[in-house]
Amino acid sequence: MTESYVKFRNEVMAGGASDRPGEPDTAGGIKGLLSLAGIIALLALLGWWSTWALVFVVGLLVSIFLHEAGHFITAKATGMKATQFFLFMGPKLFSFRRGETEYGVRLLPVGAFVRIIGMNNLDEVDPGDEDRAYRSKSYPRRLLVICAGSIMHMIIAVALLFGVYAVNGQRKESGRVGLAAISVGYPADAAGLEPGDIIESVDGNKPTSAAKLTELIRAHAPGEEATLVVSRDGAELTKRVVLGVNPDDPTNGKGFLGVSSGSEITWNQASVATAARRSVSDLGDVMWQSVKGVVTVLNPINIWQHVVGSNNDPTTQPSTVFGISKLSATIGDETGIGGILLTLAGVNVFVGLLNLFPLLPFDGGHAAIATYERLRSRRGQPPYRADVAKMIPVTMAVMTLLAFLVFAGLYLDVAKPPG
Repeated sequence: MTESYVKFRNEVMAGGASDRPGEPDTAGGIKGLLSLAGIIALLALLGWWSTWALVFVVGLLVSIFLHEAGHFITAKATGMKATQFFLFMGPKLFSFRRGETEYGVRLLPVGAFVRIIGMNNLDEVDPGDEDRAYRSKSYPRRLLVICAGSIMHMIIAVALLFGVYAVNGQRKESGRVGLAAISVGYPADAAGLEPGDIIESVDGNKPTSAAKLTELIRAHAPGEEATLVVSRDGAELTKRVVLGVNPDDPTNGKGFLGVSSGSEITWNQASVATAARRSVSDLGDVMWQSVKGVVTVLNPINIWQHVVGSNNDPTTQPSTVFGISKLSATIGDETGIGGILLTLAGVNVFVGLLNLFPLLPFDGGHAAIATYERLRSRRGQPPYRADVAKMIPVTMAVMTLLAFLVFAGLYLDVAKPPG
């Protein structure tokens, strides 16, 4: 086996970059500072495009940092040795050392990691540090450390829900459908519809959701006329729209309006006590929705159907941070900071549950191994240690699926953006 493969294998199985002899102790200098300046410039450019997208991305970065802080704090508290704490992956841009831990930023904005020594039997540890290795600790301590990241996501979600409920109130759909955006050059634009219009009826039928509005429009064929009654600034207007052809699916024979729509949102004020209670109770519903989302996202058949166009259901379409960040601009325009924070709460719950999937390289894979070792261990005998080398083929298959998900999600975010 080549040195590069062994390093890659060890990093995947250990959940972080492995230390190599001869590697610089820290990174920085003018090259590192320029790279950090480049990251800041990209964030500034994002803020120039959309303040709401910047707020969402910064919130996501803070969530990622706190996820790793959960691992780091519990590892230190349970006597484990953590040698690295990095935001992002790939080559080092900038780092510094405090005590036994190197802190820094890497090049590729795809997550973060804390390097804890002795994560498995392939992870070589200095004999003097073996008693501080992850594998040497008790099962409850290992389970606490490896699940701390997901626990932190749930804490973040509850804090965000409480903040929104206490300040804005609880988000509620009014049962009316509003237009968020109008596509230039398409039927809605030609008929004079505007963002912010509330759709009262289509041919006398009242749409109660964005899906119902779509259904009413698609009941017509291209070239047919639909009569829309809209509310604008307290007045009702009647618009007769000659429907067009969907540019993404020109042969489907269904009418096309050319709008982005959503349910009108209202906020019900509540006391601080009610906000605290609802923030915890609503977490269960968000978790259930996220469980269904995880199952859908990890289903390669669903992903492929969206890529080839045989499934156009936006509720099951995989997306990436790129797509969700674009969508957050619309969410922010429609619902303000409350909508952004609720979106971040949902993303935190989704990521926290996804991370518990019981296969490597997810945290849940390490939890599953620790549980298996505990079940195989016998009183009065040395603790059983699983040979994680046998898990490498399965782990690589999972990583291939994740790569497929990312590339498919990016393609769909560009070709068929969510929302």
